[in-house]
Amino acid sequence: MTENKIDALIKRVFHATGISSQSELARELEINRSGITHARNNNKIPDKWIVKLYKNFGFNPQWLESGIGKTFINTNSQGDVEFKYIPKVAARLSAGTGSFESEENITDYLSFQTKWLAGKGAANSMVAMEVFGQSMEPVIKEGDTVLIDQSQKKILAGAIYAVGVEDTILIKRLEKHPDKLVLSSENKDYEPIYLQREETDKVRIIGKIIWSCREYR
Repeated sequence: MTENKIDALIKRVFHATGISSQSELARELEINRSGITHARNNNKIPDKWIVKLYKNFGFNPQWLESGIGKTFINTNSQGDVEFKYIPKVAARLSAGTGSFESEENITDYLSFQTKWLAGKGAANSMVAMEVFGQSMEPVIKEGDTVLIDQSQKKILAGAIYAVGVEDTILIKRLEKHPDKLVLSSENKDYEPIYLQREETDKVRIIGKIIWSCREYR
């Protein structure tokens, strides 16, 4: 009989960390003890567990899920260059009039040199998402993937941020004025969005865009 995925994961984590009880594991995962029972009954490892254990211990996500590969993400096979894996999530950022789709599952992991990430911000607070919409073209195009540092919420004039406005997530250049917040696009077909001081409480700064990539099809 095939071993339950949660039981197999618990054995791997216990052996690698010295954690000796499910209650202690639950504390590391920041969940209730019943959350482990629920996951066991579903026989599915929650994606949030993978991210939490990766952030807390540096575990290789593939090893966590399957037991295959290196236990820890430390170095590549060609030397002592350290890498970190940043989760790419199925939430969709809008760079136009916008739509917001949020799924909690992780679709992929992107690998970056640890030293490079350290120069950009807080790696453990970073997440990658795909862009939909054309308002930031040609700088950021529809279909691009952006890297967001969620620890960088202080507005720097002219920097690009992921911003939540009501139920929409936008990518915009931000400028903070004494009486308003300006959300600007690169595409001149899109007018700037002006939010008066009393409206700014509706805005949630998700994080600063620190990198983007484009896949050519």
